[in-house]
Amino acid sequence: MERELYSWEDEDDDTPPSWFAGQHLPADARRMGLTHHVPDGAILDFAGRLDSAKPVHRITAWVMLVIFGMPVVFAVMRVFYLF
Repeated sequence: MERELYSWEDEDDDTPPSWFAGQHLPADARRMGLTHHVPDGAILDFAGRLDSAKPVHRITAWVMLVIFGMPVVFAVMRVFYLF
């Protein structure tokens, strides 16, 4: 009996599946020691999973941009308001 060319026994790949957390971190973030366990790494991992071809993902990216940009806008407004 012939053995199948691509059987599960032949695979020796220990990499975790792509749907596991932490698989979409940029290489720079990994070099800095970020993982999906820390808040900054979790945000990067989440943003790395977004697909620009999907409209919901585009909306999510814009919402994240507004949420993370608003404190900067408020700080600049406060600086100019005080002077």
